Amino acid sequence: MHDIKSIRDNPQAFDAALTRRNIPIADPVSASHIIHLDSSRRLAQTKLQEMQEKRNEISREIGVLMGSGDKEAAEKLKSEVAAMKDDMQIMEEEDRVFEAQLEDLLASLPNILDDDVPEGTDEAANVERHRQGEPTALDFTPKDHVALGTGLGLMDFETAAKMSGARFVILKGALARMERGLAAFMLDLHTREFGYTEISPPTLVRDEALFGTGQLPKFGDDLFRTTNDHWLIPTAEVPLTNMVSGEILDGETLPLRFTAHTQCFRSEAGAAGKDTHGMIRQHQFGKVELVSISHPDHSTDEHKRMTDCAEEVLKRLGLPYRVMTLCSGDTGFSARKTYDIEVWMPSQNCYREISSCSNCGDFQARRMKARFRTVGEKGNRFVHTLNGSGLAIGRTLIAIMENYQQADGSITVPQALRPFMDGIEALTP
Repeated sequence: MHDIKSIRDNPQAFDAALTRRNIPIADPVSASHIIHLDSSRRLAQTKLQEMQEKRNEISREIGVLMGSGDKEAAEKLKSEVAAMKDDMQIMEEEDRVFEAQLEDLLASLPNILDDDVPEGTDEAANVERHRQGEPTALDFTPKDHVALGTGLGLMDFETAAKMSGARFVILKGALARMERGLAAFMLDLHTREFGYTEISPPTLVRDEALFGTGQLPKFGDDLFRTTNDHWLIPTAEVPLTNMVSGEILDGETLPLRFTAHTQCFRSEAGAAGKDTHGMIRQHQFGKVELVSISHPDHSTDEHKRMTDCAEEVLKRLGLPYRVMTLCSGDTGFSARKTYDIEVWMPSQNCYREISSCSNCGDFQARRMKARFRTVGEKGNRFVHTLNGSGLAIGRTLIAIMENYQQADGSITVPQALRPFMDGIEALTP
């Protein structure tokens, strides 16, 4: 959500910020229209307040007249008060209408980007920050994860499709164990070494939680909804961030750092026909999420720290990757700046996204009314929220399969993962 005072104070900057998001500036999406709605709402509120004050003043006069025995004059004033009721209801309705229009409009607009976010319309304009390791060189033609998994007899898409349809998979035996081991490995790393608090959150949430993190109302089609109006979470970012919804935190406790391993559910409505082969883009997948609730002055440093934590998973698994700064046209709705971590996939001969680490500033906090107070300072301030994958379990699994594959179809287990797999050194046919 946006700060209406900031828009009033600098409408040109707000319009320029929307232009960077490739949003055309025309009513109703413009600072001038937002200011008009806000002015109309405030005018209705002022008129209503004046009517209420006048009604209260007349009510006091009625009391004085009744006390003095002048019932006739009191009755006349009572009639005047009754006549004001309709006008007050009209003003109340105007206030509600303008407020709803203003909130709906502000809720539909994406976050303001940081000044140093590179310009561009799509992922082609993303900028590489750095890379770790060289792309895996194999002296044979690499297989993709589907051929590897089915060849091992440990990955079954057909049976999953019979019971659930497309974009689902069944993992078996050692591959299922590797999936479980990856989650434990990531959680241990983030909690023991990086100071995140492990959380086991609900995977069903209500509208308000998804509104708070920015998935609703704009992206409802990408979500799964139950018959009793709960939603399946698309990421643990939703419940973890909403843990501070409506709270006024002690500034001395910041930053708060949470991590969770959950199943995530996405309808992929906006990805029809994209990555339909294998496990790259599924309706259900496991992910270890990182969330930070930060002091505004420190969120930029927290963003880098979170990205470093996610990178460390890939470093310890020995997987080649690069880190990209997303351009203005590719940055997500709630983010003001995002770093994507992309892992090397030999079968595709390219890097693929495995984590997005985003600083959302106070955008989500305003929607959730999440604030903090500092001793010695007046008033409360909105926290900054950050989130990132640390990492997506399925994509990490297939990256290991492809980068550690052998010519005979077996897969070497990374050294760091073996303690979580009873010392198994390789997956063999």
